[in-house]
Amino acid sequence: MSQPAFNALILAGNRREGDSVASLTGVSHKALAPINGIPMLLRLYRTLRASAGIGDIYVCIDDSSLLDGIAELALARDSGRLRIVPPAISPAASLGLAMDRIGVARPLLTTTADHPLLSREMVEYMLRAAPQDAELCVGLAEADTVIAVYPDAIRTFYRFKGRRFSGCNLFLARGDGAKQVAAYWQRMERHRKKPWRLVWEIGPIALLRMVLGGLSLDDAFAHVSRLTRTRIRPVLLPFAEAPIDVDKPEDYRLVSAILAKREGAA
Repeated sequence: MSQPAFNALILAGNRREGDSVASLTGVSHKALAPINGIPMLLRLYRTLRASAGIGDIYVCIDDSSLLDGIAELALARDSGRLRIVPPAISPAASLGLAMDRIGVARPLLTTTADHPLLSREMVEYMLRAAPQDAELCVGLAEADTVIAVYPDAIRTFYRFKGRRFSGCNLFLARGDGAKQVAAYWQRMERHRKKPWRLVWEIGPIALLRMVLGGLSLDDAFAHVSRLTRTRIRPVLLPFAEAPIDVDKPEDYRLVSAILAKREGAA
């Protein structure tokens, strides 16, 4: 049997200011919120365990005792199948700290615990499609792919040369170079819901090209690669559900309906 080629990390830290989905479902951490009876974090763990190529699975969470109330996760933690790493002050800082703790012997696939629609097919597609020479790959979905199936999904789309894209909370880091991107991301992430501010951080020339419609997706990634001195590449995922996470109560209701339909068909 071939050895697993990738490790996986689930970011499950809690928001310091509280979370509307956690409040809605009556749990202390959004990662523990049940959707169709199954906690989101457990869904992510099961998906990664089932995905070909994934070896060790880590979760970045505030307190490992939070898993005590979910028997399958507690057993995975106690047996070493699910390993705990501490969170930092932000997702980017948590990723940087996790890479220091886990090491870079294997590439690290990172996702978030509020992405219960993540499927084995999405994970394996990301691992196959990621360019081998890239130090960081970022999963994206084109707006047309999402809207064709879920026209009412509320997403943040970034426009590049007439095309729009949304992030999929899926990243693949290879080698020490990815740590430089995590450090840069810490300065960027406060603008993730504000596309124009985000591009301004990248640089005024890039902003001007975006305003004029001349900045393509490849241009943007090449520019950030130069800024970070790291090879960063996009991976376009052909799955309408790939960028739909559970950030707000409206998302929770949409994802609940999607999962009910998916699991009912299964």
